Amino acid sequence: MSVIKEFREFAVKGNVIDLAVGVIIGGAFGKIVDSLVGDIIMPLVGLVFGKLDFSNLFLVLGSVPSGVAPNLADLKKAGVPVLAYGNFITIAVNFVILAFVIFVMVKQINRLRRKEEAAPAAPAAPAEDIVLLREIRDSLKRS
Repeated sequence: MSVIKEFREFAVKGNVIDLAVGVIIGGAFGKIVDSLVGDIIMPLVGLVFGKLDFSNLFLVLGSVPSGVAPNLADLKKAGVPVLAYGNFITIAVNFVILAFVIFVMVKQINRLRRKEEAAPAAPAAPAEDIVLLREIRDSLKRS
């Protein structure tokens, strides 16, 4: 079998297409969660902690050249080693929210699947004439 034919069979399988759709939706969903964390949650957390902006929490690990403003963006542009722990906090909160939302979604999907598996369709009872014919057949076999 040629490589192209094998690849085509692999690519058109349902699981691969489902995975591709999941990755695309996951990327878009990740952007929504980034915005939720960066634009809504972290400003509220910063307000609670005294107008603290987590994205500007950092620790300078080297010397700051003269003329460089003491903010994270300018320090990074100047090549000063900076430990940006505020950005890490924001990304960690983002991850926790995203993981929780995925957990809730998977839990709901599993709950729906259990309902489908728990209620299998009962086979329809055979008609009365079929039951009678089977009884006759069985009695003839015994004779």
